[in-house]
Amino acid sequence: MNEDSIPEGWQVLLAEFRRRQEIALSMGGKEKLERRAQSGKPNIREMIAGFADPGSFMELGSLVGGVSYHGEATAPADALVGGLARINGREVVLAGEDFTVMGGSIGHGTAAKKLRLASLALQERVPYLAILEGSGERTSNALARRAYAPGDLQVSSRLSGYVPSLAIITGPSAGHGALTGMLTDFIIMTEDACLFTAGPPLVEAATGEKVTKEQLGGAAMHTSRSGVAHNMVSDCVSAFALARRYLAFLPQSAWSAAPRLTGPQTEPRVLTEVLDLVPADDRVAYDMRKLLSCLADDADDVLEFQPAYGRSMVTALMHLGGRSIGVVANQPNYLAGSITADAAEKAAHFLNICNAYHLPVLFLADNPGVMSGSAAEQSGTLRAAARMYAAQAALQVPKLHVTVRKAFGFGSSLMAMNPFDRQTLTLAFPGIRLGGIPALGGAAASKADQDTAALLELAEQSGAWATGDTMAYDEIIDPRELRNSLLRGLELSTDRQQQRLEPVATVGVNP
Repeated sequence: MNEDSIPEGWQVLLAEFRRRQEIALSMGGKEKLERRAQSGKPNIREMIAGFADPGSFMELGSLVGGVSYHGEATAPADALVGGLARINGREVVLAGEDFTVMGGSIGHGTAAKKLRLASLALQERVPYLAILEGSGERTSNALARRAYAPGDLQVSSRLSGYVPSLAIITGPSAGHGALTGMLTDFIIMTEDACLFTAGPPLVEAATGEKVTKEQLGGAAMHTSRSGVAHNMVSDCVSAFALARRYLAFLPQSAWSAAPRLTGPQTEPRVLTEVLDLVPADDRVAYDMRKLLSCLADDADDVLEFQPAYGRSMVTALMHLGGRSIGVVANQPNYLAGSITADAAEKAAHFLNICNAYHLPVLFLADNPGVMSGSAAEQSGTLRAAARMYAAQAALQVPKLHVTVRKAFGFGSSLMAMNPFDRQTLTLAFPGIRLGGIPALGGAAASKADQDTAALLELAEQSGAWATGDTMAYDEIIDPRELRNSLLRGLELSTDRQQQRLEPVATVGVNP
């Protein structure tokens, strides 16, 4: 139907509709959009177009903020662009703050839109993505009366464990908007992004502290020191590429299974290079990430989760035999793989994600135990370790354990080494060293004589043979057969993974 053939009444209505839509699409106006472009950063509509599958975005709530009741300024889309999209061909719900409109602040209409979008994701069981760059709640909200209603944070807090949720922080994010990100499973920050309760001006006014936004809540700090965010990337393009990779490992919801890949890379193979990657001497460091790349279906497919935080532990997603799995592995080239508070906190969160979305977990143990010392005690290492153990013990997914070279004290239990602890398979390499504490330190601490110290050392060195004799391990394997052995374990658990899936019930109080 051409424009001339549209009935007159509809022509008027459609013309007004298009006018209002154009206002929404204009965002913060030509001048602000030009400044945004000059900064080298895409605006929110460009971000969504670059992230979603081509042509898949369907906007919802585009006219919110477009009516002035008392002469107040209107806000195109009320500073939030959101709706339905497809990522890798799969449906998602997304909501992105528009910094060009009132600094991406959250008005009453914005809050209603966020509430609706989060509710849709939960109701329809699809992933939810928040793109955050805003100043928090709008100051003018105090001048407009609104009836009490549910808040978007109430719904956002219920997404986790039911549908995959993630936040991408693309600039400064404060207050209410920042809290939205905290409630998601996976938080990605661009290197110029910031997250804080309140920005530097408010901090100075409230406390007298003068601090830059980077010092207060910069991406480098949050991904390496506070652990508030998980991964830092260089720019928006990299952030969206990482988000797409992350979602590809996960199911649509806790009621479904992750997609399984096929192809020659998923087949069994002998890993001859393992003997070069892992030194037989447990005192020699090596990079655990290289072993993961060797073990995975595709070396470039390993997605490390929170790499700059808790660096003595590697947490990662990868495909093994075409299946999405989570990996929790000690990192011998950092503090010899000792389990610190940060490492345990990171692992506990990651294990909860794997359990919620039915991903088998592989544990690769190579550690001298839980970190000790006054600094470790003051950082709450014991509580963090207990939290990791609780998350590990609560796993309902297939659990595979491999002791690579050593595991001492509580460090072995955290890494799921306890015999008969619902593991699908428990394996070890020859030459592993085990014990309550390393023999050298234990002998010194107990003031053992020379003969007793020698016996302790011998017992530690015979870990593989003694435990293999008592079925503490299902099998001691040739390291080159690691991949093939784990594939058999995953095949063994196939029927369990294909049963009717539903959200995992959680009980008890976390340590």
